[in-house]
Parts: sequence; structure tokens; C-alpha cells
Amino acid sequence: MDTTAISPLTPLGVIPDLKNATSVPFNETACENWKEIHHLVFHVANICFAAGLVIPTTLNLHMIFLRGLLTVGCALFIIWATLYRCALDIMIWNSVFLVVNLLHFIYLVYKRRPIKIEKELSSLYKRMFEPLHVPPELFQRLTGQFCNIQTLKTGQAYAAEDKTSVDDRLSILLKGKMKVSYRGHFLHNIYPCAFIDSPEFRSTQMNRGEKFQVTIIADDNCKFLCWSRERLTYFLETEPFLYEIFKYLIGKDITNKLYSLNDPTLNDKASKKIDRQPSLCSQLSVMQMRNSMASTSDSEDGLQMFLRGTSSSSSLRNNQHEFCNAYGVSHLQHDAFC
Repeated sequence: MDTTAISPLTPLGVIPDLKNATSVPFNETACENWKEIHHLVFHVANICFAAGLVIPTTLNLHMIFLRGLLTVGCALFIIWATLYRCALDIMIWNSVFLVVNLLHFIYLVYKRRPIKIEKELSSLYKRMFEPLHVPPELFQRLTGQFCNIQTLKTGQAYAAEDKTSVDDRLSILLKGKMKVSYRGHFLHNIYPCAFIDSPEFRSTQMNRGEKFQVTIIADDNCKFLCWSRERLTYFLETEPFLYEIFKYLIGKDITNKLYSLNDPTLNDKASKKIDRQPSLCSQLSVMQMRNSMASTSDSEDGLQMFLRGTSSSSSLRNNQHEFCNAYGVSHLQHDAFC
């Protein structure tokens, strides 16, 4: 069907000459004859695009595969546009897409690189943090910026009772063994992959400026990982997942220390040969800590009461009977403890 072309500039009231008008086909832009199929390179490029877009997001490396296939597809489009189509615009646009996808691909591969953890920290990571699904890169950030590895020789003190401030640091023992005592009475040992001062760290979250209530001495050549408390606290505030991990680990460590008060030789085969019974101070301390936490609505308040201590060792001996009655100890337990 043909129509007559009328100029839009024809003045009103003038009748156009329909006889001499040029007829223009209505379907001038319609495809009457399809061109031949493009080269195989063109189709392979589109297959790469399609394959990249249908990769399920549940696949662990789906973004790497997506960017990789898009990069290959753009490279094939450049080859097709240059060698077979001779289209400069297609080549330029796909060159831009190629650069963008290639940069994304390199970045994603770099993020998936294997993280090398220091040999001294590998056992700590595998034992404490890896079972809780802490990524190696997050553990590396935790241990690489605001902490250092320190050493103590046998007999050197990590903390002195009523002298050392608890506000400065938080440490995990990496190697060796430490001994904890209260006013000369042995309480328990600290072994590798355990916090050294977790009770103090938890209790002084509410009250600053306090001193250690116990003495911690290296019973062997020790090596420990030490964090700056202030910087660690700030870092944990920016990492909610790691903050929850630390809360769990510190709580678990305090529980282990609580149970070790009843058995100072727990997990130490060498010290089982030494004929040493739990001291009276340690027995009363574990009773005090357990009952304080049981009778207090806030467990942190009970822990704080325990860490602050009640009185000197002489007053503990003078008030043995009162302690046993106050915490509801049976007659058999009264004879054993008091």
C-alpha cells in the first residue's frame, strides 16, 4: 500500500498537486530480506553472556564465574567487531565492558586468595576461631594491627595482685604455662589457647581503674598474644560478628577457670604427680563465685563480686563456718570444706 507524501510546510488553503506527488513505500524500514547469519564468534560470545547470567547465586563462586564469562564474551565481541564486522563503535563499547569486567574478576579472585596465618597463631586459629567459622581474613585483621606477641621467662609476673591495672590489655597464652594465685594460695593454671585475664576483662567493662585481685606468674617460658584493650574494644564495635565471638569465648574461658578451681591439676598430666590438694581459699572462692552468680539476676554483677574479693585469707579462715552456712552447704560438705 502506497501513500502520498505531503510536505508539512504546505500553506493552509492551498490544495496540493496530488498528481505530481512522489509516492513513498509505507514499509520502507521493514525487513524484506534477512541478512546472512553472523560469524560463529558472535554466537559464542552471546553464549558466554547467557551462561554467566544463568549461574545460580547459591554457587559459592558464582560472581567469579559471572565476571569471567562476561569478560570472555566481551573479548569475543571485540574480535568479531574488528575482524568480521569492521564496526568501530561495537569494538569501543565492548572494550569498555571488557576492562570493567576484567577489573571485577581480578578483584574477586584476589579476595579468594588463600590467607597465610602466622605459624605461631595457626594453632590458636584452628582451635578457637575456625570452629566458630571466623574467616581467615577476619582473624588476620584481628591479630595484625593492634596486638603483638610478647614473652615471659619462668618466674616473671604477668600481673601482680593489687598493683597491675586491668585496663591496659587482654591476652591469650600461645605457649607455656602460667600459675594463678590469690594472696599466696594457688588457684589454677593457664594453658595454651586460653585467655590470661578474661575475668578481669569482663568485670571491668563496668568499672574501670581496678587492679588485679590475683597474681599471674609464668610457670614456664611463655609466649602470649596481647591486645591493646582500648583499640580492641573499638575494633569489636565495628565488627558485630566478631564481638559476639569474643563474648562467647570469654564466657567459656571464665567457666573453664571456674571449674579448674576445684581441680588445679586439670588437663596437666605432669602436675598430677605432685601431691597438691585444692587450697581452702580456692574451695571457698569457687563456692562464692557459683553462689554469687546463682543468687544475682545479673551474672556480671556476681562475677564482679567474686573478682573484688571479700576479705583477707585470715578472715576467710575465721569465717569458714559462716561461709558454709550462708551458701547452704550440707553437713558432709561442711566437714570437707570447713
